[in-house]
Amino acid sequence: MTVSTLDSASFDKFTQQNAAAVIDIWAPWCGPCRMVSPIVDRLSEKYHGKVAFGKLNSDDNSDKAGALGIMSIPTLLFYKQGKLVDRIVGAYPEDTITEHVQQLL
Repeated sequence: MTVSTLDSASFDKFTQQNAAAVIDIWAPWCGPCRMVSPIVDRLSEKYHGKVAFGKLNSDDNSDKAGALGIMSIPTLLFYKQGKLVDRIVGAYPEDTITEHVQQLL
């Protein structure tokens, strides 16, 4: 699997080390998160070597989720050159998420 599991300690390093990164903020009890997760997995395969993908469990890392201003999940955060450039909140179809990923390239 090419999706990295992130925590509060590894999050910043991950976004800084990768020219383009997508972070899925999720929780195990979240139904819409379970809909987005396989999409993130597929996109991580499709964009392997171009965009790095990570997942952050908001329950286990509530300090980081709070610092990022996460109010609802799932939230996808899009980073370019270490800077947050985009975010989408909610369960979106794969083509919509792909459009956001494409803007990182």
